[in-house]
Amino acid sequence: MLFFKANTTALARLACGAALLVLCACGNGDEAEVPVQVDGAAAASVNGEKIYVSDVELEAVARGLIPAGQALDHKSQEYKTVLDQLVDQKLMAQEAVRRGIDQDSAARRRLHMARERILGNLLVEDLVAREVTDARIDRMYAEQVSLQQSNDEVSIAHILFASEEEARAVYDEIQDGASFESMARAHSKDSATRMENGSLGYVSPNDQMDPFPVMIANTPEGEISEPFLSADGWHILKVKDRRTRAPKTRDEMRPEIVTFLTLNQISKILRELRTQAVIQEGGPGAASPPATPLSLGEDAAPPEDTASDAPEGNEL
Repeated sequence: MLFFKANTTALARLACGAALLVLCACGNGDEAEVPVQVDGAAAASVNGEKIYVSDVELEAVARGLIPAGQALDHKSQEYKTVLDQLVDQKLMAQEAVRRGIDQDSAARRRLHMARERILGNLLVEDLVAREVTDARIDRMYAEQVSLQQSNDEVSIAHILFASEEEARAVYDEIQDGASFESMARAHSKDSATRMENGSLGYVSPNDQMDPFPVMIANTPEGEISEPFLSADGWHILKVKDRRTRAPKTRDEMRPEIVTFLTLNQISKILRELRTQAVIQEGGPGAASPPATPLSLGEDAAPPEDTASDAPEGNEL
């Protein structure tokens, strides 16, 4: 469970607008920062209109068949199934245009709303790529670890080295079967703990200098950490025992952090946009707001709205 300091109710409301993108990107732990890229390779042509390979892959990502950024095997049954369905979708869209259905005012409003939804998702992708960085994920993970380990007590030991090369060499020996305790006695530069097999006893992780709290959180009980640098030098850490449950690792917590940071960015930009915008709410008995031209693209004209066609009570 995360102890995020935020208005989760407001974030949940904002999530509705970007739910598809965020859940597809984060639901199975994959990178949210890697959108499918559009390229020029055509998968098929339907009456002269192309369906691109990237279209098939994007649809496969949306359905959870592959993670974002991963190519879909063109010989796989999944690829053929998705492509066939996109062909059918294009055939039906072409027939709708042939019959003039897309020119109906209600249809044009729905097309406009779909375009707005897609543009919103593209904005979310851009926010994720720019703002949800590894550095921010690392900072939030460290904050979460600090909160979750506030009442934790962990028995740890360490070996202190003067250089990374020494630390890496001893780490490799331990990985090959040497005991941590014997390596601590033989190599540790910490004279206060060397003859105690490097033991620091039970400690509160949050009372330790950085990056010990995060390294303790990421090291399972009974195992050793990769070499890491602190203000005192290079260390190898061993977690001997925990009196409380260990926090989630960074990899385990990453999808939740990415989702949270994404929704925070959506909340931030919506607050800014609402402050700058002129918003007039309509409803039963309310005066109609002045008409605003809607841009649907270079080949489309604005819908022919009338007072009777306006939706009642837009929720903004």
